[in-house]
Amino acid sequence: MTAIARSAAGSHVGKIRANNQDSGYSGRQLFVVADGMGGHAGGDVASAIAVQRIREIDVPHDSADRAVDALRDALVAANGTLSEVVREHPELTGMGTTVSAMLVADGRMAIAHIGDSRIYRLRDGDLIQQTVDHTFVQRLVDSGRITPEEAAVHPRRSVLMRVLGDIEPDPEIDTAIVDLVPGDRWLLCSDGLSGYVSEEKVSAILGTARSPREATDRLIKEALDQGAPDNVTVLVFEVAEEAPEEPLGRATVGSAAKPLTFDVAPTKRPVRLPTLLLHPIKSVQQQEDSHFEPESDEYLDELIEEDRLRARRRRIGWLVGVSVVVLAIVAAGLLGYRWTQSRYFVGTDGSNVIIYQGVQQGIGPISLSSEYVDTGIRLNDLDAYTQQQLEGTISAGSLPGARAIVERIDPESDTQAGPQPVPSELIEPTPSPEVTP
Repeated sequence: MTAIARSAAGSHVGKIRANNQDSGYSGRQLFVVADGMGGHAGGDVASAIAVQRIREIDVPHDSADRAVDALRDALVAANGTLSEVVREHPELTGMGTTVSAMLVADGRMAIAHIGDSRIYRLRDGDLIQQTVDHTFVQRLVDSGRITPEEAAVHPRRSVLMRVLGDIEPDPEIDTAIVDLVPGDRWLLCSDGLSGYVSEEKVSAILGTARSPREATDRLIKEALDQGAPDNVTVLVFEVAEEAPEEPLGRATVGSAAKPLTFDVAPTKRPVRLPTLLLHPIKSVQQQEDSHFEPESDEYLDELIEEDRLRARRRRIGWLVGVSVVVLAIVAAGLLGYRWTQSRYFVGTDGSNVIIYQGVQQGIGPISLSSEYVDTGIRLNDLDAYTQQQLEGTISAGSLPGARAIVERIDPESDTQAGPQPVPSELIEPTPSPEVTP
């Protein structure tokens, strides 16, 4: 019968937060990751209470169906415990936690999930997410309003629609039963990993690590390399044909591994200069603290309308930006063209010497020069060296410079070529107005 062969768990506070609000448990039949929320008001307490209550069911179960019931009952019981703690400690009002849990029974695996922590399965090189995030942005993705890539940077990505806590007395929990296949590797993680490390990178690490312990350590390190603005909790186990000779050990990580306290503590610590230098964007634009909002149609409608307005403003901003860039390009083109028309050079049309206005270069098929005046000097009347120079054109810069070049070529030429004044004898006199005495 298939069984869990090896497992490992790890948790890190990250590079920004002052305390770890994640908790995790890797047992013999049970595997759990919880990510607390509520800021200074007890996110670490919420995840610790949930994991400590749920790990009580880490015992053999007769069937996967009973394992599902046990998981659901444990999460509901944890939810009730959180409500009781808030009644005794009002300063913790609003705290809550996500939970993603798996329980082995009869060669199969029961899953229970609420929130945005995740469960992944790696099989034959394919990494598949087994849970669905209970977040506002996931609703937008499911309805086709935004893409998964847009959800990753959406300003409302921290809004959770379902959690365990003192808000809902009967939380809605997703459950499922999956088969265990030898060779599979499973990953449970908080969004401190999934929010900052790509699935491609996660898949590569899970597929190449020699053991769950190595995979866990490498995944946490990868999150830290990305700046790790959130707590990071990772749990990895692998499935084998037969159970190991010695039973799996039990490990509790994160807040649940410490004595439970109800002290209000800061959630963030100052960002250090090295972190800003290495990860300027991820460190400054870190994800806001996750928080719960009621899963009501009115609230969803408000958020969707807000998202529409944001998208409309984004489109207008994009159009304005494009317009400014286009206008800048047009203005630069006009200024550039005006500059080219202040330049002159001397060349030939094949038979005569010509003063051209503009520059020799062009833009594709567009010429940036035109004939200013034909000097009347025949090319064949000049020596071979001068003819060769004229065929390659001689840059003059200004019009007086061009006339000076023409004078050097032929001193008898009319260097004042160009629009000439009309001789006075050709101008008819204008009759004087009659003056009446």
